[in-house]
Amino acid sequence: MFLKITAIFLFLGMQNNTPDFVSQFHASLTEKEELNYIKKYKDNKSVDVQAYVVSLQMKQAKYKTFPWSKLSVFNKQKKILNKLIKTHPKNVHLRYVRLVIQEKTPKILGYNDHIKEDKTFLKAILKKSDKSDYLDEFIIKNTSL
Repeated sequence: MFLKITAIFLFLGMQNNTPDFVSQFHASLTEKEELNYIKKYKDNKSVDVQAYVVSLQMKQAKYKTFPWSKLSVFNKQKKILNKLIKTHPKNVHLRYVRLVIQEKTPKILGYNDHIKEDKTFLKAILKKSDKSDYLDEFIIKNTSL
Protein backbone atom coordinates (compact mmCIF):
# COMPACT_ATOMS: atom_id res chain seq x y z
CA MET A 1 0.00 0.00 0.00
CA PHE A 2 2.78 2.39 0.95
CA LEU A 3 4.51 1.76 -2.41
CA LYS A 4 1.32 2.56 -4.32
CA ILE A 5 0.82 5.83 -2.47
CA THR A 6 4.49 6.75 -2.95
CA ALA A 7 4.24 5.99 -6.68
CA ILE A 8 1.15 8.17 -7.01
CA PHE A 9 2.85 11.09 -5.24
CA LEU A 10 5.98 10.68 -7.36
CA PHE A 11 3.87 10.67 -10.52
CA LEU A 12 1.92 13.74 -9.44
CA GLY A 13 5.14 15.44 -8.39
CA MET A 14 6.67 14.85 -11.81
CA GLN A 15 3.58 16.29 -13.47
CA ASN A 16 3.71 19.35 -11.25
CA ASN A 17 7.33 19.93 -12.27
CA THR A 18 6.36 20.16 -15.92
CA PRO A 19 6.79 23.77 -17.03
CA ASP A 20 3.67 25.50 -18.34
CA PHE A 21 5.20 25.99 -21.78
CA VAL A 22 5.56 22.20 -22.16
CA SER A 23 2.09 21.37 -20.84
CA GLN A 24 0.46 24.08 -22.94
CA PHE A 25 2.35 22.93 -26.05
CA HIS A 26 0.98 19.41 -25.70
CA ALA A 27 -2.50 20.76 -25.01
CA SER A 28 -2.53 22.89 -28.18
CA LEU A 29 -4.57 20.73 -30.54
CA THR A 30 -6.21 23.21 -32.90
CA GLU A 31 -4.86 25.90 -35.19
CA LYS A 32 -6.31 28.58 -32.91
CA GLU A 33 -4.69 27.08 -29.80
CA GLU A 34 -1.38 26.77 -31.64
CA LEU A 35 -1.52 30.41 -32.75
CA ASN A 36 -2.37 31.51 -29.20
CA TYR A 37 0.64 29.55 -27.94
CA ILE A 38 2.91 31.13 -30.54
CA LYS A 39 1.62 34.61 -29.69
CA LYS A 40 2.08 34.03 -25.96
CA TYR A 41 5.63 32.66 -26.15
CA LYS A 42 7.17 34.04 -29.37
CA ASP A 43 9.12 36.77 -27.56
CA ASN A 44 10.39 34.46 -24.83
CA LYS A 45 14.19 34.28 -25.04
CA SER A 46 14.52 30.83 -23.47
CA VAL A 47 15.86 28.28 -25.94
CA ASP A 48 13.66 25.65 -24.29
CA VAL A 49 10.55 27.69 -25.03
CA GLN A 50 11.70 28.61 -28.52
CA ALA A 51 11.90 24.90 -29.39
CA TYR A 52 8.14 24.62 -29.03
CA VAL A 53 7.35 27.95 -30.68
CA VAL A 54 9.37 27.04 -33.77
CA SER A 55 7.79 23.60 -33.81
CA LEU A 56 4.29 25.06 -33.87
CA GLN A 57 5.32 27.62 -36.47
CA MET A 58 6.48 24.73 -38.65
CA LYS A 59 3.16 23.02 -38.08
CA GLN A 60 1.35 26.10 -39.38
CA ALA A 61 2.44 24.99 -42.86
CA LYS A 62 -0.35 22.42 -42.84
CA TYR A 63 -2.96 25.18 -42.68
CA LYS A 64 -1.68 26.93 -45.81
CA THR A 65 -3.62 26.48 -49.04
CA PHE A 66 -0.90 26.38 -51.66
CA PRO A 67 1.90 23.80 -51.70
CA TRP A 68 4.61 26.43 -52.19
CA SER A 69 3.29 28.35 -49.18
CA LYS A 70 3.34 25.20 -47.09
CA LEU A 71 6.90 24.45 -48.15
CA SER A 72 8.05 28.02 -47.59
CA VAL A 73 6.73 28.13 -44.01
CA PHE A 74 8.07 24.68 -43.21
CA ASN A 75 11.55 25.30 -44.64
CA LYS A 76 11.93 28.70 -42.99
CA GLN A 77 11.16 27.28 -39.55
CA LYS A 78 13.22 24.15 -40.20
CA LYS A 79 16.28 26.36 -40.77
CA ILE A 80 15.61 28.21 -37.52
CA LEU A 81 15.22 24.95 -35.57
CA ASN A 82 18.38 23.43 -37.03
CA LYS A 83 20.32 26.65 -36.30
CA LEU A 84 19.10 26.59 -32.68
CA ILE A 85 20.24 22.98 -32.35
CA LYS A 86 23.61 23.76 -33.89
CA THR A 87 24.02 26.53 -31.31
CA HIS A 88 22.61 24.46 -28.42
CA PRO A 89 23.35 20.81 -29.32
CA LYS A 90 22.68 19.47 -25.81
CA ASN A 91 19.25 21.02 -25.39
CA VAL A 92 16.75 18.22 -24.77
CA HIS A 93 13.71 20.29 -25.78
CA LEU A 94 15.18 21.14 -29.18
CA ARG A 95 16.15 17.53 -29.85
CA TYR A 96 12.76 16.27 -28.69
CA VAL A 97 10.70 18.55 -30.92
CA ARG A 98 12.97 17.94 -33.90
CA LEU A 99 12.59 14.18 -33.53
CA VAL A 100 8.81 14.49 -33.25
CA ILE A 101 8.70 16.65 -36.37
CA GLN A 102 11.01 14.39 -38.35
CA GLU A 103 9.00 11.29 -37.45
CA LYS A 104 5.67 12.91 -38.33
CA THR A 105 6.73 14.79 -41.46
CA PRO A 106 6.00 13.13 -44.81
CA LYS A 107 9.16 11.53 -46.20
CA ILE A 108 8.77 13.49 -49.44
CA LEU A 109 9.88 16.63 -47.56
CA GLY A 110 13.21 14.96 -46.80
CA TYR A 111 13.36 16.11 -43.21
CA ASN A 112 14.78 12.98 -41.67
CA ASP A 113 18.55 13.54 -41.68
CA HIS A 114 18.86 13.79 -37.91
CA ILE A 115 16.55 11.02 -36.68
CA LYS A 116 19.32 8.62 -35.68
CA GLU A 117 21.35 11.38 -34.01
CA ASP A 118 18.35 12.71 -32.07
CA LYS A 119 17.28 9.22 -30.98
CA THR A 120 20.76 8.47 -29.67
CA PHE A 121 20.80 11.76 -27.77
CA LEU A 122 17.32 11.25 -26.29
CA LYS A 123 17.97 7.61 -25.35
CA ALA A 124 20.92 8.78 -23.28
CA ILE A 125 18.74 11.47 -21.65
CA LEU A 126 16.08 8.90 -20.78
CA LYS A 127 18.67 6.82 -18.92
CA LYS A 128 19.76 9.77 -16.76
CA SER A 129 18.06 11.22 -13.76
CA ASP A 130 18.20 14.96 -14.29
CA LYS A 131 16.18 18.17 -14.18
CA SER A 132 14.42 17.28 -17.45
CA ASP A 133 12.88 14.02 -16.18
CA TYR A 134 9.41 15.55 -16.55
CA LEU A 135 9.98 15.37 -20.31
CA ASP A 136 10.70 11.62 -20.34
CA GLU A 137 7.02 10.67 -20.47
CA PHE A 138 6.43 12.98 -23.44
CA ILE A 139 9.49 11.64 -25.27
CA ILE A 140 8.30 8.07 -24.86
CA LYS A 141 4.70 8.88 -25.75
CA ASN A 142 5.35 11.09 -28.80
CA THR A 143 8.37 9.47 -30.46
CA SER A 144 9.37 5.99 -31.56
CA LEU A 145 11.62 5.57 -28.50
